[in-house]
This record gives sequence, structure tokens and C-alpha cells, in this order.
Amino acid sequence: MTRPATHIWRLLKWGRTLAKHGALRGIEGDPNTPPQVKRLARIARFGTFQPKVPDYAGAFRAIGPAAIKLGQSLATRPDLVGEEAANNLLTLQDNLPPVPFAQIEASVQATFGQPLSELFSHIEPEPVGAASIAQVHRAVTSDGRDVALKVLRPGIREQFEKDIQTYEWAAAHLEALGGEEARRLRPQLTIANFKRWTNRELDLRREAASASELAENMAGVEGYAIPEIDWDRTNGRVMTIEWIDGVKISENAKLAAKGHNLPELANRLVLTFLKQAISGGYFHADMHQGNLFVKDDGTIVAIDFGIMGRIDRRARQWLAEILYGLTTGNYRRVAEIHFEAQYVPSHHDVGEFATALRAVGEPMRGKPVSELSVGQMLDGLFAITRDFDMQTQPHLLLLQKTMVMVEGIATQLNPEINMWDTSAPYVREWIRDELGPEAAIADRIKEDAGTLFRIPDLVRRIEDRFPAKGGAPEPPPVPEVELMWERKAKKGERSGVVGYLVAGAVGAGASWFAITQGWLG
Repeated sequence: MTRPATHIWRLLKWGRTLAKHGALRGIEGDPNTPPQVKRLARIARFGTFQPKVPDYAGAFRAIGPAAIKLGQSLATRPDLVGEEAANNLLTLQDNLPPVPFAQIEASVQATFGQPLSELFSHIEPEPVGAASIAQVHRAVTSDGRDVALKVLRPGIREQFEKDIQTYEWAAAHLEALGGEEARRLRPQLTIANFKRWTNRELDLRREAASASELAENMAGVEGYAIPEIDWDRTNGRVMTIEWIDGVKISENAKLAAKGHNLPELANRLVLTFLKQAISGGYFHADMHQGNLFVKDDGTIVAIDFGIMGRIDRRARQWLAEILYGLTTGNYRRVAEIHFEAQYVPSHHDVGEFATALRAVGEPMRGKPVSELSVGQMLDGLFAITRDFDMQTQPHLLLLQKTMVMVEGIATQLNPEINMWDTSAPYVREWIRDELGPEAAIADRIKEDAGTLFRIPDLVRRIEDRFPAKGGAPEPPPVPEVELMWERKAKKGERSGVVGYLVAGAVGAGASWFAITQGWLG
């Protein structure tokens, strides 16, 4: 078990790095920040040169690979980190200097336990990409096929494990210290989900299986493809996948030169994402520009399947109705769904929540993304979460992140695209096919039988006592973390020393999590 002193030392180092990039400034000025956190922030920045404009992305990049991944996940959470930090974190690119090829070569050979010449006739020494977890080399198999060889960085699993242990320790202390607001944001559960997602990325067999499953789900979709996995050359630390020749979807000039219809590509990208998320409930959740290519025949090809999202059928129905309700202005129905899903506690008023949603949705309806965006809509929705005591929904975080990514790429391809107009016909058709005549019958009964209006309140009261899952998967287990004051009581250390350690540990833990999770506001 890692000692508290080790966690404290790591947190202080990270806090110092954040301070040097000006990333602690918001903590001290936020009235919701606990006094212990403000004190630690002042200590961390003491003697540092503060840039005029905070560089959150630079701070996370300087801290290391696990922080890069965490920073990327926080980039779509303006409710947690604030709009300024979220916008800056969107620039956080997952790239690091490559590992020397000799180490990569030795790692591949060791993991397969046989000479590389029996597997590959050639591997390019220079990587085509080097990210925080793995790097990719172009290669040719021994039977002459062009492939991409993805290899984990040596020691990366161990490094992530150490850092995540400290994240868990800090989150537990913040949740114990931060009161109702910290419980609403659920820092321990947020880190538990982050741990689950990164563990999946650190096992390349899982990534290969994800690619295979998505390819199966999207097999009948024209103009969208997934590269084929070479299972004989894939294991936990190495993945071999079909090489794709194409133009990056971000390179508009090259796409146009090859005769591709950019607005059509934008529409197809949005619709394939909706098909994955709403129809299949399983979607590529890392759809940034570097992971999408366009082949000469116009097919969009996705790569890098380390981050995938999954939503169960019940939550997909709610999601579709929420999207469609926002596109058509049916804010009352959108509000009702939030209460049915128990995203909003039942002591709030449905009508008041519908009015708050209207304030977010009305300014955006009928306008192109060049003027207003889905990302801005999400910002607006996040802004009302505190007023209505909405807890963080970890199973929807990846969906929110991916929606912003898809919107950004679609806008670059076609600045005049209207995400609502593009999405609405597909969502409407899915709702009709999914709910069918039962939905019409239910609506008619609701209209004709006024007494049924009282049933939702009755059900809600029952669910308050026996809560439903709300369409969310069962949350991952939160680790048992011994808090510093519990450790003091158990071991009976002298109060002066322990008091110092408790103050430092709690402050450092709260400071770290407040920094990365939004300064409690």
C-alpha cells in the first residue's frame, strides 16, 4: 500500500507544476473553494513566475501521461473546470517524444517470444505517431501485408497505476472534506470511471476487440469502415491492424483536390456517430481529427479504438427523446425525461426545469454551427446542473466529449452545417421505430385519462425510496481509502505531527482534485 507521504509528495509536485503554468489562479478566487485548498494553492505558487494567461493544457502535459488523459477527459466538462479551462484543455494533444526504436523492437520481440523476422519482414524505425500510452510504426508482415503496429510504451502500465492510486487517494479526501458540493460532483466515482477507461486503453487486446465489435455493428453502413485486426500479431502490449491509405479528415484542401464533397462528408460523419451511439449503443469515443481518414473512394475510416462508449437501451431512448425534444422545442418532455431518468431529484419542479432548458435551447434553434453550437448547448446545460442538484453522470461523459469532437470536425468540413437539422430526421425515425405504436397509444391514454397524470408523482415517490438505475450502468466499485484522520485515530500518533500531516494531506488532496475537477464550482 502506498504511504500517505508518497501521495502528498506527488500532489505537491503536480501542484507546483500547475502553479508555474498559472493554473491555480482560479482556485484562490473561487468562493466555493475550501480554505485548506486555498492555503495549499498559495503555498504551491509561492515564488513562481505566473503567466498572464493560464496554460492548463501545458500544465497537464508537463505533469505526464496520466494527467494528459485526465485533462482530455475534463476538456468537455465546463461545469467542473470552468469554461476558460475547458477551452484551453481542448488544445491538449496526446503526443509525446517517441521511445527509441531499439526499446520498441525489444518489447515486441519479448512479448511474442519469437524472432521478429518470423512476424514482420520490415518495421519502419520512425513512428507515425507517438502518444502518451503507445506509439505506432508502419510495418509489413512476413506474408507481405501493410499494417500499422501499435506498441505500448515500456513501463506505462506501472506509471499509470501509481498515478491513479494518488488520484483515488486525493478524491477520497476531497469527498470527505468538500461537503454536499463534492458529493454532487462525485469525485471518487469520476476517478473510478477514469481508471476503468484507462485500464482498457492499456490492454491492446481490448482495443482490438473494440475495433472488431464496432466493425460488426457498422458492417451495413455505406461509406464508413473499420480496419481489419491481425489477431495472430496482437496481444496485450502489441496490436497489429490493417494499414489505411487516406487523407486526414482535417485536411480540407487535400480532400477537395481529390474531389470529395465536404458538406456530404460532414453529414455522413454526424449520422454515423448517431447510428453508433443511438442505434447501437456502442461508439468510437475518441473521434478527433487524427483518428479519421478519407479513402479515395470517399469512405470514412476510423482508427484508434482505445476509448469506446457504451449506453444501454433505456438510456438511448432517453437520449434520443432529449435530442429530439431540444430540436423541436418540446422542453417539457425533455424535462420529464430528466426526472424519469433521475438525473434531477424529484423535489424540484418539472416546469421550472423545463423553463431553464428553454433558456438554453431557444437561442440555438435553427442556427448554423458557425453561429451557435452543440458545444455551447452543453455548456448551457452544465450551467444549470448545480441549481437543480444534478449529479455527474459518468456513463454520459464520453458521449458528451464525442459530441463536441464530431461537431468540431463537421464544422470544419462545412461551417454552415446545422447539427439539429442533420440529426433530427435520424433521431425522429429511430424513436418511431423503437417506440412504434406503443408511444402513440400511451400518448392517447395520457390525453384521455386525466387521472393518469398523478401516476408519475406516485412512481417518483416510490423510486425515491427504492431508486432505479436511471438507465446508467452499475457504477464501478470505489476503493476503500483510509483517510488521514482515521489513520491518526488508529495509530495514535502525537497530535502535533498528525495535525500537520492531516492538514497537508487533505489540503493537497483537495487541491489536486479541485484543480482538475473544477475548483468545486
